[in-house]
Amino acid sequence: QVFGPLLQGLVQRMRQCSLLTDSFKAPLQALVELCDLRCPPSSARPFCDLMVQDPLWLPQPVSAATGKEVARLSLLGPFLGLSVFAEDDARIVNAYYLQSAMTSENMHFVNKSLQSMLEFARTQMHHVFRALLMNAGSREKVLGYIASVLRANEKRSQLQVNERLVATDGFMLNLMVVLQMLAVKVKPDKVDPYYPFHPASRVDITGDTRLRMTAQEAEQFSQELRECEHGKQWCEEAPKFPTECLFLALQCAHLGLSPALGRYGRRLRAIRDLQRMAQEMAAAQPLWEHLPNAERNRRLIRKWRAQAKKISKSKACADAGLLDLQLLGRCLGFYNQVASVLLKVLETILPGCSSDGFPFSSRTSPTEVPQLFAAYPEWYIEDIADFLLFAIQYQPSSMESQAGPLAQLLGWLLCCPQWLSNPYLGAKLVEVLFCASPLVQPPGSACGFSAAVLSLPLAQSTMGPALMRFYTDVESTGAASEFYDKFTIRYHISILLKSLWESPRHKEAILKEAAQGRQFVRFVNMLMNDTTFLLDESLESLKRIHQTQEEARDVEAWARLGAEAQQARQRQLSQDERQCRSYLTLARETVDMLHYLTADVPEPFLRPELVDRLAAMLNFNLQQLCGPRCKDLKVQQPEKYGWEPRRLLDQLTDMYLHLDCPPFLQAVGRDERSYRASLFQDAGARMRKAHVKTRPQLEQFEQLAARIERSLAEARQRQVDYGDAPDEFRDPLMDTLMEDPVVLPSGNVVDKGTIVRHLLNSNTDPFNRQPLTEDMLRPAEDLKRRIHEWKQSKASQ
Repeated sequence: QVFGPLLQGLVQRMRQCSLLTDSFKAPLQALVELCDLRCPPSSARPFCDLMVQDPLWLPQPVSAATGKEVARLSLLGPFLGLSVFAEDDARIVNAYYLQSAMTSENMHFVNKSLQSMLEFARTQMHHVFRALLMNAGSREKVLGYIASVLRANEKRSQLQVNERLVATDGFMLNLMVVLQMLAVKVKPDKVDPYYPFHPASRVDITGDTRLRMTAQEAEQFSQELRECEHGKQWCEEAPKFPTECLFLALQCAHLGLSPALGRYGRRLRAIRDLQRMAQEMAAAQPLWEHLPNAERNRRLIRKWRAQAKKISKSKACADAGLLDLQLLGRCLGFYNQVASVLLKVLETILPGCSSDGFPFSSRTSPTEVPQLFAAYPEWYIEDIADFLLFAIQYQPSSMESQAGPLAQLLGWLLCCPQWLSNPYLGAKLVEVLFCASPLVQPPGSACGFSAAVLSLPLAQSTMGPALMRFYTDVESTGAASEFYDKFTIRYHISILLKSLWESPRHKEAILKEAAQGRQFVRFVNMLMNDTTFLLDESLESLKRIHQTQEEARDVEAWARLGAEAQQARQRQLSQDERQCRSYLTLARETVDMLHYLTADVPEPFLRPELVDRLAAMLNFNLQQLCGPRCKDLKVQQPEKYGWEPRRLLDQLTDMYLHLDCPPFLQAVGRDERSYRASLFQDAGARMRKAHVKTRPQLEQFEQLAARIERSLAEARQRQVDYGDAPDEFRDPLMDTLMEDPVVLPSGNVVDKGTIVRHLLNSNTDPFNRQPLTEDMLRPAEDLKRRIHEWKQSKASQ
């Protein structure tokens, strides 16, 4: 009769509070005091018992909006509902961020003020939950409440979410922080890693995609786990609180933090897109201001700018809510706890390994993956990667604290990509390391995290080779956007490999991989494919830009085009400029990699299946830079696109010098499409005039060109016409005389060089698309002998 109305009064008072004032402090402090009341001599807390018995403790849902209902109508909902997000409380924007020209100092002060108020509220709610959980009469009901809130908000993890059906970001983040504070003292060795599969588990992962299992395999694993002799006893034991606390906090972070971080990124992209559209439309105003649609274009510019301004205010509120050093530091500590639990699972397959250093005796990463780890939801790792990406990109100072287990987990997974079935998850882990790389981050900040990953003994021996394997594996991911995705992923890998090349230990591991053969050859092949495509696209974009700029320079001819044609040309120019910048950025890294690899490990580039393609690629691009149409690549403000023709010419000609040996020189001369002696003379003259190389380097290049000509002349003297070769001697794919015929499992006979080149790009039989590897090829000895005898008879004629 006394405390019941008091509790209802506190709830009603709290419903009216927000972060506009500090009026929320009084009801929160009162709730904490009431929850601490005890009845001596027992430790029972009667007010805690009263709270969980109240009808509003967990009201039954009455609509499909179960997540929204439990957040608004439950007893603790108003106490957890304080939020800085504009979508949760629009008054925050009007009160704190309405000024059009806030200085960065003012913005920082406002954010700190809001963050301190939120921290106070979260700390008070931690005391409340701690008291409720310490009280034996209310503990089970509190755990049930937390589990019910998470189940009601499962839809928050979907890509497309109806915000009217789920709790707000503010509510979920507050609950997440409370659970993380409760889990602070949880020791990883006290956590049962099998908890998600326990019959009494309060977290449901049934519908989640697994790290390395299909849904059917995961169900079978769960069933076998419960039916084994130890599993039956395990199922009868109730889960311990430390285990439940950690996994409930992990689930809450999945439903609270991860969607909030995703929304933050979408806000930034929306602001950039709206500002870009408004800028491009405004820049083209002289072309459309006299057209009939001029007024519509002006309205669009005003609309886009207004939308960008509105979203910017929303983003300012999100800055206060997410770029909070205390919040990020707490999340970092929590994910370190989670990483420690996952590392314990992974250590079971690595004898002699400890979580403080991973000393691999065999120096090789294991291929098998623990069943338990394989059965975990994919989001266990993805959420960690998303958090690290956010912290490193937007608040790198939050990464200065110790992140040992996280660094170890990331290094382990990058070195053992076969443990993850989703290539995009592997790509996200690569992006984390890329963003933390000293080549991307300023000194300090997140660079320590990158250094911690790369200093692991396992990483020093296998990180470089693992990244090169992943470079080739992302050629085909199964996604509709795989063609464009692979360039972004490979750009990140290129930057990381460049960083590793500067480390003696990592460079030694890469050189060792290069000496072993096939895998490195596949990597080099993909690298050449990318370089060819990116340079072709970049140079074609530059030619189109040059053409448009030349047309615009002729004022009279440009005016005769008419406004609509001018506008179309400007739109095409903008598109070409964006494409050119993007492709040149990617091409620069691939050319850089070819440059330093050909200098230190030239042997793989001289293999028969690669040398002709590399020579043709170098010749073609040298022709583009120094041939008769090279002026088509001259554009205004080349630095705007990252276009450095002198640097590219220097690197391309360096590669000729790096590979200066008879097999390469012969391959250069065999290229009938682009090779001309005059091309090398023009290239030498241009480099001499522009001081691209030193005098000794120029002399070496000129001597190389002379040796190519001599090699070509000798080849012409030895040349025999094999045009009348019998069909059975001719390669069915290339229609050339076979040198080393082999039989495929499908029964078809092809030249070994042809099929080996094909296998570098696709491990399939070109005739029936069935799986095919080089060890499945069978030599056609009799046919090879007959071809040799026929060639001898032709030579003697």
